Amino acid sequence: MATKTPRPSATHVHPWRPLLILFLVIAAMFAVMAATRTWVPKLGLDLRGGTTITLTASNTTGTGQVDAESLEQARTILQQRVDSLGVGESEVRTTNNNQITVSVPNVSEDRLVEMVGQTALLNFRVVYYAEPVTAPVPEPGAEPAPGAEVTPQGGASAEGQPATPPATEGNNLPTAPATDPGAAATPTLEPSPYPTEAGQGTPQQQALSWQPNEQDVANFFAYQCGDPVTDVADQPLMTCDREGTAKYLLGPTVVSGNQVNTASAGIPQGQLQWVVTMDFNAEGAQLFADATAQLAQGTPSTQFAIVLDGLVVSAPQVNEPIPNGRAQIDGGATGFTQESAQSLASVLKYGALPLSLSVDSVDTVSPVLGGEQLRGALIAGLLGMILVAVFAIAVYRALSWVIIAMFLLAATMTYELLVLLGSGLGVATNLPGVAGAIVGIGMVADSFIIYFERIKDEVREGRTLRSAAESGWAKARNTILISDAVQLLSAVVLFILSIGAVRGFAFILGLSTILDVVVTFMFAKPMMTLLMRTRFFGEGRRGSGLEAALIGVEQLPSSRRRRRRPAAPITPEEA
Repeated sequence: MATKTPRPSATHVHPWRPLLILFLVIAAMFAVMAATRTWVPKLGLDLRGGTTITLTASNTTGTGQVDAESLEQARTILQQRVDSLGVGESEVRTTNNNQITVSVPNVSEDRLVEMVGQTALLNFRVVYYAEPVTAPVPEPGAEPAPGAEVTPQGGASAEGQPATPPATEGNNLPTAPATDPGAAATPTLEPSPYPTEAGQGTPQQQALSWQPNEQDVANFFAYQCGDPVTDVADQPLMTCDREGTAKYLLGPTVVSGNQVNTASAGIPQGQLQWVVTMDFNAEGAQLFADATAQLAQGTPSTQFAIVLDGLVVSAPQVNEPIPNGRAQIDGGATGFTQESAQSLASVLKYGALPLSLSVDSVDTVSPVLGGEQLRGALIAGLLGMILVAVFAIAVYRALSWVIIAMFLLAATMTYELLVLLGSGLGVATNLPGVAGAIVGIGMVADSFIIYFERIKDEVREGRTLRSAAESGWAKARNTILISDAVQLLSAVVLFILSIGAVRGFAFILGLSTILDVVVTFMFAKPMMTLLMRTRFFGEGRRGSGLEAALIGVEQLPSSRRRRRRPAAPITPEEA
């Protein structure tokens, strides 16, 4: 007669499998840290020191909602400014639909406020001279290199390509004066030898009639890319392009960037190359028409530069007058890529920001104070865990090592994730985040207490310790999941609604809550199953933490089965 194989009961689980998976995951994260040679989390400014500025953006008219696209462009420009400081791990982000937060480590408050607190400055200037920074200095009046061109609805251009303007009467640059190599020269700007009489002509006419003198040329040859740049509209400008590959001697501002209505990038019908089209307002169209009419004749040059925050973004040449205020720039021989065309269009469209930025708050933390804060937070967290461990030992005796091991595993996995998220995604750990990690790690004690209380309830109902560990888990796991779900939901809501450092607390609290589930399900439950299979814990011996007095019963139910006596034969009388 065939016999059915009994289904495995709850006691015939395989507790080693989840334990093995858990420790393999921990080992894998350590292996990634070793491969990337990253052992320390990325710290926020409140722990490593630095300055955080919160800017509030508003429309220049003072009314209406801030456009999201304009706010993002402002963030991009500020990010470029901050990156120019040469410090790593800076962060510029938008918050609350009208705020920009700038965080930079180890930069003084005054310098950062000066850099980010001003509106981006965009203007158009005449190029008097340009040269590659790595090439030998060309002779004044030499033939120009292939340059950029700008035409109505056409022409050729090369973004940011240096070009020497053609030699024209009154436009030949004098040679740089000889100076003593050992003397420290202080560049100064002297009045042009060809000045426009005071009070005569518009500012644009005065800008177009400006000519460099010998001192201007000497200053230009002495200028190096990376030197400070002061962009004053009615003064000449010595600067470089944004890549630092060419430097320029520019005249005063001819057309201001705030007179550009819009700009766009695209591929015109019937063409294959990306071009950038820009439109001026009525005043800008007239100024641009007057300027291009004069530049097309080579007076004082045929090239103008688009300057953003004192750096040249593009330097096209003028082929012909542009009377309608609508110009088209293409990439010339090299051509625009989609990215470069869209970047130039964004600069033209948003370079002079349609936003007013006001400084709301400035927070500065020194590296020494940040280190002290981190040390204090870690000491407080360690003391808290030691107190919980002492309490667990007093209450749970030998079983308390499970809680301590859960603490260590949760802390290890939290640290590993913070290191990997910091190196991989740039997630910074701030002081509130450390507090969130401590709170989340402490939650593993709550999960174990819930499980242990369910075991006690099952033993009081007459189950053995080994059986109670399984049936108690079936009832405890739902409670643990609901508790962690509520905690995780609170962290998610706090992360969405909060700003700044509070989001760090919410993020790491949510992360620690998920790790609590992992440690409880993959370590605490399998380990309790293994312990109940030993005599010391399974029989509730003294010091195990599972004694009858601690459980709340007079005597623990025995796990030994009673021997059944053979049934007596049935007599005929009984039958």
